[in-house]
Amino acid sequence: MPSIPPTPPARCGTGVSGLDDLLHGGLIRDRLYLVDGNPGAGKTTLALQFLLEGVQRDERCLYVTLSETRDELAAGAASHGWSLDGVEMVELLHDEAELDSDNHLTMYHPSEVEMTDTTAKVLDAVRRVSPDRVVFDSLSEMRLLAQNSLRYRRQILALKQFFSGRHCTVLMLDDRTAEGPDMQLHSIAHGVISLDHHAPAYGRMQRQMQVIKLRGSDFRSGLHDFTIIQGGLVVYPRLAPTVDDIRFTPQAFVSGLAPLDELMGGGIDGGTSTLVLGPPGTGKSTVALQYAAAAMRRGDHAAIFTFDESRETLLARLSGIGMRVEEGSGPGQLQIRRINPAEVSPGEFAHLVRQSVDRDGARVVIIDSLNGYLNAMPEGKFLITQMHELLAYLGGRGVVTFIVVAQSGMLGQNMVAPVDTTYLADTVVLIRYFEHAGLVKKAISVLKRRTGAHESSIRQIWFARDGIHLSEPLGQLRGVLTGVPLEREVEPDGGVEQ
Repeated sequence: MPSIPPTPPARCGTGVSGLDDLLHGGLIRDRLYLVDGNPGAGKTTLALQFLLEGVQRDERCLYVTLSETRDELAAGAASHGWSLDGVEMVELLHDEAELDSDNHLTMYHPSEVEMTDTTAKVLDAVRRVSPDRVVFDSLSEMRLLAQNSLRYRRQILALKQFFSGRHCTVLMLDDRTAEGPDMQLHSIAHGVISLDHHAPAYGRMQRQMQVIKLRGSDFRSGLHDFTIIQGGLVVYPRLAPTVDDIRFTPQAFVSGLAPLDELMGGGIDGGTSTLVLGPPGTGKSTVALQYAAAAMRRGDHAAIFTFDESRETLLARLSGIGMRVEEGSGPGQLQIRRINPAEVSPGEFAHLVRQSVDRDGARVVIIDSLNGYLNAMPEGKFLITQMHELLAYLGGRGVVTFIVVAQSGMLGQNMVAPVDTTYLADTVVLIRYFEHAGLVKKAISVLKRRTGAHESSIRQIWFARDGIHLSEPLGQLRGVLTGVPLEREVEPDGGVEQ
């Protein structure tokens, strides 16, 4: 007999689109989940978004608080521009006398007759409201009331059993006062979402989210950056390109400059990445922008993400060589995004690039420069992996990507890049200074092109008011890449010594 495919479980949106993406559509309904994190990680904000999403869907929502007052929660919601109308609030704040009383340290179970006042109030509120969504804030107060791990575990299990037949989705918040993640809670809950934050040596707070488990469903694992802004949590799922992403029609992108296109073997293929290497001031980003300008003249959208240069300086420099661009996010326009590495996490940066492609339709993306991107990494060792994911994602959508890398040093063979990414890029373009006839000049060459042939010669490149210029191949010089080339000697018969 043919097997019947299982019916997918009903999902419950969290109110955070990025988190729903990680959960492949949201939480599974009518189950109990743990959200843990240190104080200030964003647990309460996430819980409020979860309930307000329910209000939007005409669901009954209940917030049980043992740690914050109704006024404190309302003030926190107001800071995000939210109203808690439609959310039933139950305050269960204990005074010192209650914490010291043994009479209240009982638990609820169907076979037992006594229960604590706290548990009884929770159950009464649930019976009265019959909620579709419940937030229990926080379990640290329950842990204090229980006083020992056995009673605490049995009480949480009893609550889980009570909720299991009530057709409501429950979020239980825990602030890790048990000196780290509570593995007992992890084992009891159907799913666990962990929130972490830390302050770097410089820059804003860095926040990351991780779905640790989700019974009965797959999810996107790993750490994902998120921020808290006015309006709540914004999660930036880590890019996870697959083979199915490759669905574009191959297209060659030309620069509009015949000598440059000859050097590149006729143009740059769509869905490939180009690394432009060279010391500061050689015109790396200008060469990349030449391709963006040509794409815009064809009606395509282009985007540049600049870590090192202001918008005004970039536009002034382009105007100085006669390259005029129209800013905007539409066809035939260039979007200039200034990125502050101290304020933007790698996940948020990848999200901005993704928006420019998926929402605005960018066909050319320039990252200027990789040095600034490296500074945005909390740990530099992950730069290669994150850059690989980003390039794979862009390549799968047919985008031409330019990555500008500034090398240290000016002349000679001791040029050093901050990190070796040449093997990741499909094309590598090298721009170098060299000395000739008492002048400092610039040379451009292509070191590799994975998708086709390219010119192996070296050409001089210079920038003038009327644009970018390339010379014929520098066949009369040798040692250009050393920075101090020599003239080839002409033999008496007119030939050139090899």
